Amino acid sequence: MPVADDAPWYRRLGPGFITGAADDDPSGIATYAQAGAQAGTGMLWTLLLTLPLMIAIQLVSARLGRVSGAGVVANIRRHHSPWLAYAFVVLVTLANIINVGADIAAMGDSVRLLAGGSTAWYACVFAVVSLVLQVWLPYRRYARYLQWTALSLLAYVATAFVVKVDWAHALHDTVVPRLQWSRDYVMTLIAVFGTTISPYLFVWQAAGEVEETRLTEGDEPLKTAPWQAPEQLARIRMDTTVGMVASALIAFCIMLTAAYALHTHGVTHIETCAQAAEALKPVAGRFAQTLFALGVVGTGLLAVPVLAGSAAYAAAEAFRWHSSLEAKVHHAPKFYLFLTLVMAAATAMVFLPIEPFKLLYWAAVLNGVAATPVMVMLQLMSRRKAVMGRFRSSPLLHGTAWAATLCMCASMLLFFVLAVRGS
Repeated sequence: MPVADDAPWYRRLGPGFITGAADDDPSGIATYAQAGAQAGTGMLWTLLLTLPLMIAIQLVSARLGRVSGAGVVANIRRHHSPWLAYAFVVLVTLANIINVGADIAAMGDSVRLLAGGSTAWYACVFAVVSLVLQVWLPYRRYARYLQWTALSLLAYVATAFVVKVDWAHALHDTVVPRLQWSRDYVMTLIAVFGTTISPYLFVWQAAGEVEETRLTEGDEPLKTAPWQAPEQLARIRMDTTVGMVASALIAFCIMLTAAYALHTHGVTHIETCAQAAEALKPVAGRFAQTLFALGVVGTGLLAVPVLAGSAAYAAAEAFRWHSSLEAKVHHAPKFYLFLTLVMAAATAMVFLPIEPFKLLYWAAVLNGVAATPVMVMLQLMSRRKAVMGRFRSSPLLHGTAWAATLCMCASMLLFFVLAVRGS
């Protein structure tokens, strides 16, 4: 159902809000918690730096989908090369499988921490539930479910207020960078940047805009219905900004909690969300531990479908399959089969003798490798008249998105330099 023009702002939230919330997945939580445990409040400034970059690159992705009526990969295939599209699908699928595997393992580990039992089997249950919801629920109902699931992120706001925080010091370190030139600090810095900007977020938000255009009566791509642009572009700006600000705020609370509950008490190294939750108990009490662990489960229920769904959307766009979470299985069999294979492969990884930290490490590497060239292509397409018509990115948006692209490129180069030196 279309949303009325005079509807409250929160009813106009859509793909941008879901994308921002999904950015704080369990693997992201582990990264932010490790940053806080390792550096205290010394990395809070990174979240302020990356926020405008996140907003810019997601705005470019959303506008691409809404203006052209096609997703990121479909536009790469159409305006660049099918082989570039295929290569991107391979990279993003591998990264997402590893990421989903790490996320459902973290969800299972969190339940085990609270209730006992087997991490692997809990992970299997979460994988099956997520897959069934994606296949069974039509897109519109599914999107509403994801929006409500995002409320689980408030658990991390609560934990930040359970822990004793020196707010003046924390806000100072948020505004004034406190750099350390150590290998561990730089590697964690790269991990934080790679966690906040990931290629599956580009794919999902653009695909969400395409879905909304298809399903809302009277809506068309802005290239063919330019009179809809003022309303739709304003909605995209609001939706994306709220989503990314919420994402950064939750990341801030997680890092802050780890800084004051772990770092100040001598805990400077963690590898999983469950370790972070367990370390909270003796410092902040059982309530904080429970909130943190339940937040991991809630964010996983939000992020896992986005990760798996973005891989399926990317493959469908590259190979020109019919794709829509609104469609019945028999109307989009290849799309749903690919989605199922991604979830099955991710679930199988839970049973492999691989440390969760290594899963996150390789997911970060693949995300960075995939994100950099795609971000370059996004910037090129966002200024091409053949792609965007008269709705090409403004100089300010284009410049900020290029800044995000260059930062990602620099972080990946630095990552490989440090990896080679450390090997």
